[in-house]
Amino acid sequence: MNGAMNGRQKPPLLQRCRAAVPVLNWLPCYESGWLKDDLLAGLTLAAYAVPVAMAYASLAGLPPQVGLVCYLVGGIVYGLFGSCRQLAIGPTAAISLMIAGVAGSLAGGDPTRYAAIMATTALLVGFMSIAAWFLRLSSSVNFISETILLGFKAGAALSIASTQLPKLFGLPGGGSNLFQRLDNLINHLHDFNPVVLSVAASALLLLLVGERWLPGRPVALAVVVAAIVMVPLLQLERYGVKVVGDIPQGLPRFHLPAISPGDLNQVIHLAFACFLLSYIESITAARTLGLNHGYAVDPRQELLGLGMANLAAAVTQGYPVAGGLSQSAVNDQAGARTPLALWVASALLGAVLLFLTGLLRTLPEAVLAVIVITAVAGFIDVGEFRRLWRISRLEFAVALVALGGVLIFGILEGVAISVIASLLLLLRLTATPHVATLGRIPGSMRFSDVGRHPDNEEFPGIILFRVEAVILYFNVEFIAETVRERIRGAAGPVRLVIFDLSTSPYVDSAGGRMLAGLEVELAAQGIHLRVAEAHAEVRDLLRASGLERQLGGVSRLTSIPDIIRESQQILQ
Repeated sequence: MNGAMNGRQKPPLLQRCRAAVPVLNWLPCYESGWLKDDLLAGLTLAAYAVPVAMAYASLAGLPPQVGLVCYLVGGIVYGLFGSCRQLAIGPTAAISLMIAGVAGSLAGGDPTRYAAIMATTALLVGFMSIAAWFLRLSSSVNFISETILLGFKAGAALSIASTQLPKLFGLPGGGSNLFQRLDNLINHLHDFNPVVLSVAASALLLLLVGERWLPGRPVALAVVVAAIVMVPLLQLERYGVKVVGDIPQGLPRFHLPAISPGDLNQVIHLAFACFLLSYIESITAARTLGLNHGYAVDPRQELLGLGMANLAAAVTQGYPVAGGLSQSAVNDQAGARTPLALWVASALLGAVLLFLTGLLRTLPEAVLAVIVITAVAGFIDVGEFRRLWRISRLEFAVALVALGGVLIFGILEGVAISVIASLLLLLRLTATPHVATLGRIPGSMRFSDVGRHPDNEEFPGIILFRVEAVILYFNVEFIAETVRERIRGAAGPVRLVIFDLSTSPYVDSAGGRMLAGLEVELAAQGIHLRVAEAHAEVRDLLRASGLERQLGGVSRLTSIPDIIRESQQILQ
């Protein structure tokens, strides 16, 4: 009977549940040999998360414990629904700064309202992510290119660092963008506090030395512990060293954020920007980890995992979370085999909230600022900028646009500028596609671009073209004019033009009209126009438009050599 049961197909509902809740797949297959690795990774991740989560919460303008709560609930929930085994979920620097800049102006100085706006943003991010999962929009929301992300992350890193620099000198911050903040810092630099600067410099030196000589170890936690001990020992508060102060003890209470309808309308655009940024950060890190370990990450499932994690953050009075590359790298390098490592880290963070918050009271704000700066420094990839400069000046320029947008207008506006720049890049590439003139590869009946291979053989009186893109309404005139220019520049009279459509998987109705108009125009000059190698959908469109006869037939069996052989009598 068991054999009969095993041979039966699983109920569709169970299959859907396993697809939507990946823990049902990996947990029953968990191997005991993985436990040691996951326990060590969870301990390492928790050690990393304690100072970083507090620093990011401070960057967001929230109490330090909020960052710990976001890590705690984000890790638990993502472990249930996420498809990446090593991704670590929590607050990120870019989201922290972006949300602080917008929510601060909406709250008007009211901390209760500010916290409600933060939690509501996380709630909306969760709903947006789940809606995108339900509607299968994973490919649609992931349209910001790596080039755009490169510039955006560099701009965000510089912008974030500029908000933390005054804390290193014991000075008040100010300014809405990088340049205003630097100007404010320079104007007040003469009032710096040497004791605060000494604390910050010592912490920075220890972090840099630790990362250099102890990679993968919780150096930041060691620096935090040392700072907590030294502040009361040396009575540094008497010399103007600001500390985080009392942190409430205990786990968070669960309830929905309370926000007015007016605030809700203003938060929607912020939530959408956080949703985009959260998914982009997370899927980039998840794909990198999946590739390194040889397994596939489900982009659609990541939407559900992020959505549920953000809902959990919202009902625990947190703010939007994402899968950050730095925290995920820590988890991965520590040996994480499954999301159980996230649950171990969450349990340890829960213990910190229950029993150890009193020890964190004397943590200097300058040390948290140093941790933020060192964490975001890795966002600036100078080597990748150099590589783009060598291989594509256009993409290099687009990356600079994204970087400048963040620095000048802020992170939220920088997200919008990055999206627009990404769309413009796509339109630019599609609106002016490469139109190759083809020649026969010597010794074969295959054809390739004469511009790249000048030794290719061309046929007298025949010009062969290939458009290496889809043919749409906004690039048809460019294509037609390119064909006209090539004909006008031909060495001798042209009698036949062959359009190779093998690299044009889609042609819209405007493209069909362009081909029909070009055929009439060339026929008036005594030039025949034929098409070859058209894909099925393109053939269907040309037939439905009544162009098959006008173009001398449209068949999947007709190749360029066939058309050349058939047209020999035309050329005689």
